[in-house]
Parts: sequence; structure tokens; C-alpha cells
Amino acid sequence: MKQFEVPVGYRSSLISAIKQQRKELDKLKKDFTPTLLDLGKLKIYLARHFGFCYGVENAIEIAYKTIEENKGKKIYLLSEMIHNPQVNANLIEKGVQFLHDNLGNELIPISSLTQDDIVIIPAFGTTLEMEQTIKSIGIQIEKYNTTCPFVEKVWNRGDQIAQKGYSIIIHGKPKHEETRATFSHASANTPSVIVNDMEETLTLIQIMTGALPLCDFEKHFGTKCSKGFDPSKDLNKIGVINQTTQLATDTQAISDVLRNTMIQLHGMGNIQEHFADSRDTLCYATNDNQSAVIGLLEVPADLAIVMGGKNSSNSSHLVELCENKLTTYFIDSEDKLLSMDQIQQTNWRNKEASLIQSYLPLDKETTILMTSGASCPDTVVEATIRRIASFYQVENNLEKLIEDWTQ
Repeated sequence: MKQFEVPVGYRSSLISAIKQQRKELDKLKKDFTPTLLDLGKLKIYLARHFGFCYGVENAIEIAYKTIEENKGKKIYLLSEMIHNPQVNANLIEKGVQFLHDNLGNELIPISSLTQDDIVIIPAFGTTLEMEQTIKSIGIQIEKYNTTCPFVEKVWNRGDQIAQKGYSIIIHGKPKHEETRATFSHASANTPSVIVNDMEETLTLIQIMTGALPLCDFEKHFGTKCSKGFDPSKDLNKIGVINQTTQLATDTQAISDVLRNTMIQLHGMGNIQEHFADSRDTLCYATNDNQSAVIGLLEVPADLAIVMGGKNSSNSSHLVELCENKLTTYFIDSEDKLLSMDQIQQTNWRNKEASLIQSYLPLDKETTILMTSGASCPDTVVEATIRRIASFYQVENNLEKLIEDWTQ
């Protein structure tokens, strides 16, 4: 796989050494057992896979090269490059301006741009409408398009099933940049509708089976479907694609229940005519990170810490997996470890911050599980490890461990 030029400030020699050794011992990535950092009275287990993925590194490399090669020009990002506060803050420091917030609200009028300006498309991609708006100004976006290749893979899969006459059901968060972009691409070719979760999927199924009247479609999905979507005919032949950072088990469950509904309505012998074999469209990093967390949770522990931006979908799902097993704290930097007694964590559901007291069991040997999202720099992971080690006064043990891993 291609190696990207990512700024040194995002790299950690410790984490890089650990990842490299695990990679050498497990080239096929079949071992999802975690890595133990034994610091004596503090034991930290790191997930087998975590941190920057291919798409994030690709986006960062393009963004920084764009800045370096276009000094003196105005450089804009359509929205956050990725959902990570450190990366986005660094880009702003270098003069990059954001045109929209992560919900699509305009921060700088597009009409104020000129053809001499540069616009970078973020890793989530963007809508066809926004692409056309930018191009109409005379701005060339192809060179500065950081859309993740795995997001584009979903779009291509959507195109393939649309050409065969299937409507598309998108499993994703309706307000997420990637879902909005995927919906734009899908709905340009075929009737499309977004379902956020299993609850919405079951509502859609009730409409499909007649348990709810067709007129209820507008109430539940009117703002999440393509123009002119007709549930009386557009739900007779469907395929499922997804936001690449969803929980794999959730997408699979939604796909399975929709397929079973089509069998119920049309019979097993006719299933291929009514349900597309779209296969799972999660990206490899989402799959690997989620599988690694499942392996991580096999270890008995006192708590888990997940690092990532509060708006990061893939990070939130890692928190969700951990919370099902043990107390879990979601942070975006080591600074949120305010002291050995206080942590400021984020609720992954509503994104609200809260102050938690006595989160570390300092009076006994402690085991902590750790992972991070696909847009979290390894430097944040190492800094978090160092800070917790200082609370337990095992910094010397950590330094020895670092020496062993990096020599």
C-alpha cells in the first residue's frame, strides 16, 4: 500500500514502532489481539489497529502539498478536512479557510471566490451540486480533490446497481458530510432514500409491507429521499450501500432485514430481481478498527479510552462497541485528562462534554484498554499514554518500554 508524506508532528516513534512490529508478525492482519504495554502497576492494551487510515493520510498529504505549492494564493476547504480538531486547527494556522461547517452551513459565501482561488474537497467528498457550483466559477478542483478512494468505491457500487434499475437505500447519518455526498451521487442516477438506523429501516419495511400506509413515507422520509421518490414503485427493487464508517454489524443487519422483507414480498426464487447483491461497502480501516476493538474487549480491564474528534463517526462507533462492555471515556486529546481525578469526556451520542470525577482507580493495579479513530494522529495516543503513566508515577517504566520498542 502506498506510503504517504504525513507531517512529522502527527507521527509517534513509539506507536510507529509498535505498528511496524505487529505488521511484520501478522502480514495478513488476521491477529486481532491487542498489544500490551506493561508498566508495572499500570497496564495499557492497545488495539491491534487504530489511527490514521489510507484515506486520511491521502487527504493530509494532498492538503499540505497544496499549501506548499500555492503560497500567496487563497486556499479554501469546503468543510473540515477530516473530523479531527488538531488537523483542522493546523490547516487554519497555515491560512486555509473553511467554506462550510460540518453540517453544510455556509461560513464564507461561495460567490466571493474567484477563479484564481483554490478549493480543496475534503476526504468525505462533496455533492455533485457543490462540484458544479465551484467549477462554474472557473476553479479547477480535480487536483485538490482529497475524497477517500473507499468513499468513491461506494459511489461506484451505487452507480452499478442503479444502472440495473435498482433504487438505493443508504445506511448513514443524514447530516454527515459523507452521507450527503453519497446521497447526491446516488440520487443523480436512481431513486434513493437514507435510513439512519434499524429503527428507521423497520419503519420503511412497514411501509413496504403495507403495515403503514404509503402516505406515511413522506412523514418519515420526506427530507431524506430523492425528489419524486414514489414508495409505491421505487421500493420494489432495491440495493443497500452505506456511509463507510458505520458499524459493520448494523449495516449487515439492515441489509439482512431488507433482503428478508423482499423474500417475504416476492419469494426466494425472485430475490435477485428485487434485491441487489451490493456487498458490504465499509472501508477496510473501519472493518479492521472495529474488529480490533472486538479483540481488545476480550481483555478484562477497568476502563477504556477512545481518542478521536467528537464529530468522527468511526470513532463514535468504537466508543459504542466499548461501552457495551465496560466504562469508556471519549476524548480528542491528552489535555482532556485534566488531572488524575478529573477527565473531560464527550458523549458520542449528543456530542456534549461532561466532567467526570475519580475516573482512574489509582489505589490498585489498573488495566486500561485504548484505541483511536481513523482520523486521530498517533501523537495524541502517545501523549495520552504518557499523561496516564505520569499519574501512576511509572514514567521511567514507560521510557524503558519506548527504548525497547524503538531500538
